[in-house]
Amino acid sequence: MQTTFQFTTNGPGLTEITQPVFDWVTGTGLLTLFIQHTSCSLLIQENADPEVQTDLANFFDRLVPPSTDPSMAYLTHTYEGPDDMPAHIKAALLPTHLSIPVNEGRLALGTWQGIYLFEHRTRPHIRHVAAHLG
Repeated sequence: MQTTFQFTTNGPGLTEITQPVFDWVTGTGLLTLFIQHTSCSLLIQENADPEVQTDLANFFDRLVPPSTDPSMAYLTHTYEGPDDMPAHIKAALLPTHLSIPVNEGRLALGTWQGIYLFEHRTRPHIRHVAAHLG
């Protein structure tokens, strides 16, 4: 069983996508999610306290600042904006695919876990996530 989800982000940060995925899965198997972009990531992370998502976004912004930051002067891929190459670096550091067991139509996530699309660009984007349940 396969589908492709489409999600709109509001710019940088984490967007929870658990519910649409939960609504789609049926049966038992292994769910694979794959983000079809090179400047965003997928994460399983805490969904109880939104400060977790804020702190993660802030950490990665400090770890990989925009190309206008003096510490990033070595970057050469800058023509798509100061957020583009840093977004690619963040996506290289974080997962672009996830595997989640599904048991009788239920995602085997922990109590406080949710599935997130982590947008690394500064503008809103439409992102596609391919899903395969086998």
